[in-house]
Amino acid sequence: MESRNPMFRNIEKQPGFAYNEGVNAYQQAAAGTATLDQQTAPTIGRPATDRAMTIDDVVMRTGMAFVVLLIGAGIGWVLTPSMPWLPFVAMLVGLGLFFFGAFRKVPKAGIVLSYAAVEGVFLGGISLIFQDYVNQFGNGTNIVGQAVLGTLVAFGTMLVLYRTRIIKVNGTFMKVMMVAMISYLVIALASFVGALFGVGGGWGFYGVGGLGLLLCVAGVALAAFSLNLDFAAIEQAVNEGAPEVFAWRMTLGLVVTLVWLYLEILRFLAILNSNN
Repeated sequence: MESRNPMFRNIEKQPGFAYNEGVNAYQQAAAGTATLDQQTAPTIGRPATDRAMTIDDVVMRTGMAFVVLLIGAGIGWVLTPSMPWLPFVAMLVGLGLFFFGAFRKVPKAGIVLSYAAVEGVFLGGISLIFQDYVNQFGNGTNIVGQAVLGTLVAFGTMLVLYRTRIIKVNGTFMKVMMVAMISYLVIALASFVGALFGVGGGWGFYGVGGLGLLLCVAGVALAAFSLNLDFAAIEQAVNEGAPEVFAWRMTLGLVVTLVWLYLEILRFLAILNSNN
């Protein structure tokens, strides 16, 4: 199943891994299957000495990446008061590492863990900035803790809904997600331009009363539901016998999506509590 996350969209281009996102996966999802057709199995081309990737491989590497991310977040939280430019530098470095890893045939552990560390510094710093912003209104709400909890709850909920097939990642689901995400991207870009001119108190459209809160909710929902596309891509990769090394690519993709989800929740909580 095709994912909107760029880390999963290029899998079919890698040597030794037959992953047809535009035809095979779409048709399989529409038919309700999750395995590669027997006639195409030989095209996987994985050497006999390579172990196939498992879900456990992805889980273990994702856990490692998040430990590194949390360490980086602690560093960003501590250093940002004395170096307020640090989160924004970390954001740019993280963006560079992401694209470097995304366009490599197989991103190595060092790239993924470096991205997690730098992104952690960014998240720690930006979380402190958002928390200080809310604190100035005197309500004392810990939005960072709430955002972390909300991210974990959203991830767990989407995983359960996907595993129980309450949410079916089929052709209709993909079309709806594609339209919604393109629309949201256009609105986000327009909001950014508006924010430069002071719209919404610097938040852009997201800071315009009830409309802004609805846009924030839409961002949270899109980030959360996009996890289902990534779960489907990982399941497809495992079923098709992707080599173990591709677990790092899956890890990088999941980290990117979860960081997006956390930021959307954090922004929503910041705007909500500032309005209150």
